[in-house]
Amino acid sequence: MLADHDGKKGSFGLVLNRPTGKLVGELLSDQEIGPHLARVPVLQGGPVEPDKMLLAAFRWHSEKRLFECKHHISLEEAAQLAAAQHHTVRAFVGYSGWSSGQIENELAQRSWLVRKADHEEVLEVERAPRIWREMTSTFGPWFQLVAEAPEETGLN
Repeated sequence: MLADHDGKKGSFGLVLNRPTGKLVGELLSDQEIGPHLARVPVLQGGPVEPDKMLLAAFRWHSEKRLFECKHHISLEEAAQLAAAQHHTVRAFVGYSGWSSGQIENELAQRSWLVRKADHEEVLEVERAPRIWREMTSTFGPWFQLVAEAPEETGLN
């Protein structure tokens, strides 16, 4: 998911389909974070700074059919948003980043498949491992074939 884009500063994104199987409470067991934040799943957010965890809160605005993504939020804000239950809070180890103009060049080279995400696809952590396959399959038969290929091509 591309969460921030600025033509001069670059872009920031989070990978949504790589759950780690961990919860925030497991990684921050030495801190008092409250029960709601302790149950927040942790995902691999991307290759940049994979040794750091960041928190993000997502909110679907159905009337606008738009996602709001607040990222790099504090533990306190994440705990409040998780408890209030009007945002979906997720933790990420690492993130994806692009320098100024990089993502525009990659889009011009057709390196990315782009589509608006359905809010259920993004927010349901149980679906996370299937998101890439399900979304890629919507681009046509060739992409469906690619999506169904095993991650380990040696297993083919």
